[in-house]
Amino acid sequence: MARMPRLDLPGTPQHIVQRGNNRLPCFLDDADRLRYLQAMQEALLATEVQLHAYVLMDNHVHLLATPAAAGDIGRLMQRLGRQYVGLFNARHRRTGTLWEGRYKSCLVDSERDVLICQRYIELNPVRARITDDSVAWRWSSCAAHLGERKGSMLTPHPAWLALDSDPLMRARMSGSESKKTSPRSANTSNNSAPWAAMISAPWSKPKRDASLAYVLRIDQGRRISEPDPVTAPPRYGVILDKCT
Repeated sequence: MARMPRLDLPGTPQHIVQRGNNRLPCFLDDADRLRYLQAMQEALLATEVQLHAYVLMDNHVHLLATPAAAGDIGRLMQRLGRQYVGLFNARHRRTGTLWEGRYKSCLVDSERDVLICQRYIELNPVRARITDDSVAWRWSSCAAHLGERKGSMLTPHPAWLALDSDPLMRARMSGSESKKTSPRSANTSNNSAPWAAMISAPWSKPKRDASLAYVLRIDQGRRISEPDPVTAPPRYGVILDKCT
């Protein structure tokens, strides 16, 4: 059966998901993750794709990236996959495929959806119950966005930069100060923030998040009313599992 063509528009961000074959780990230790990021940086330079957010889990990765030209995402993933799989197989003395078929991707065509997608990606370690503090997970872009680590290969999306003109102010608003507040007080004092109007992708067992704020924080204190399905645009959180 012929493969379905991908939606691939220059200048439009894409949410990319790639999983380990048979859902097995594609990273066995931190050295593997470091090699993946090194290969990613080289592939980004070669293809001129802008990377906005990422997270490396045990058996899959999430990326949010914008291609400069049609086909750039495909070239990025092909180059990255070939280089990393070769390093992984040589290091662990194995052969054969590592990934579960082709990567999946879908377009993220509004600034609101970009922020929701970025939050979804960087909250993966919290939802997986790996950590209560997504900033503490070294293998994502969260700490770089909050000003706690340099992110040399990241290109912040204009929607993120538009939250505040001063990067130090963004870090202050969404960084260490929130770690000192209880979930109740944080939800009460930040209900007017832009992220309060955004709907998170649901998960079955919500867990306390001690550090996320602004667009990256879970709204634990109240439920957000659903938009009118007729007049409102489709929510990005609903289509995360429908990436082609």
